[in-house]
Amino acid sequence: MSKFVKEMITKDLRTRLDGVEDALLIDVIGLKNDKNVALRQRLRKKNIHLLVVKNSLARRAAEGTRLERAFESAQGTMALVWGGEDIISLAKEVTQITEDKAYEQVKPKGGVMDGQPLAAEQIKAISKWPSRKEQLSILSGQILSVGAKLSSQLLSGGSKLASQIKKKSEEEGGEKAAE
Repeated sequence: MSKFVKEMITKDLRTRLDGVEDALLIDVIGLKNDKNVALRQRLRKKNIHLLVVKNSLARRAAEGTRLERAFESAQGTMALVWGGEDIISLAKEVTQITEDKAYEQVKPKGGVMDGQPLAAEQIKAISKWPSRKEQLSILSGQILSVGAKLSSQLLSGGSKLASQIKKKSEEEGGEKAAE
């Protein structure tokens, strides 16, 4: 490949990866064509992008970006996967794919999260973390539980007082009726 062609490909990769901060590397070699198409469609539905790329060109394209550390120890063939809601949902999807019998050839190779390189083993661990949506729901539940507890404590004292007043008024009403 000529230097001119390499520069064109590198420039194209830079524009495609512009703004991408978190990504994973997977191995898709050996995947039959129909499975490859099915995999890409599955990922596309979840707004996840898959790009098979040559290591040296990917390194050149990622120089000076947060993705640069992903390619430090990358060897052999690979595909770059990015997108989705966040890195956790991306790791969950990649883990599901690697555990699926239809995609036996797909293997995680590493990646980058917040500018830090990830090993293949770390992807599975990250997939067990709660996603952004799950974290927000946990946080809102914790915030609301304090208010609900306070409300119930304030209302319980008032309801006890109201029931005592009602009981007392019923007793007085019964005594007047008896007279």
